[in-house]
Amino acid sequence: MHTILLIDDDIGLTHLLSEYLCQQNYQVEVANTPELGLQMLKKNDYDALLLDVMMPSIDGFEALRQLRQFSSIPVIMLTAKGDDYDKILGLELGADDYLPKPFNHRELLARIKALLRRTQSQSSFVKNKLLRLHGIEIDEASHSASVDGHELVLTGTEFSMLVHLLKQAGQLLSKEQLSSLVLGRKLAPFDRSLDMHMSNVRKKLAEQGINDVIKTIRGSGYMMVAERE
Repeated sequence: MHTILLIDDDIGLTHLLSEYLCQQNYQVEVANTPELGLQMLKKNDYDALLLDVMMPSIDGFEALRQLRQFSSIPVIMLTAKGDDYDKILGLELGADDYLPKPFNHRELLARIKALLRRTQSQSSFVKNKLLRLHGIEIDEASHSASVDGHELVLTGTEFSMLVHLLKQAGQLLSKEQLSSLVLGRKLAPFDRSLDMHMSNVRKKLAEQGINDVIKTIRGSGYMMVAERE
């Protein structure tokens, strides 16, 4: 049974969501403050985190910023306004997905299933499989990445994206393909999630001195170059 942590100060909503997800065979733990949630995340292992944005004391963005300093747990942000700025900021800070409130419980369930499915597929049936290119090395078995021996800290979604790009280096991956492979859903109009995750991957590679290895094919998708120019 998968265990999910829900951080939200809305006690009524957390009760309803917990009840619904428990009926769907998930174990749910709740923190009504981000401070308590961060403490729980340091002490316990969870399969996924549902994190509200609008909370007193510190908001969900600051909680996510602190979380990413010690954990790569898959995160779905619950954004009250559905504002593009909120979505983009959450993805930049390392969220794997977002869902604007109010949302349909079945939509949330579908997002959770897709996220957990991706996480499981990355760790299942992989034995000592190494991918190497441009100084980048990925060990799928241990779910770790490095550049010239230096650790590359990636979220689960970023890791999945880089794996697929490396496996198909020199080939175009359309946005539709990547959305299905990495986000577990069809590409929706005006959804910038994929672009933001790609931006994060590029930024983290650039910090390690790896630039211009992921090409944008305008109107089509992305490609990891097989040989650097």
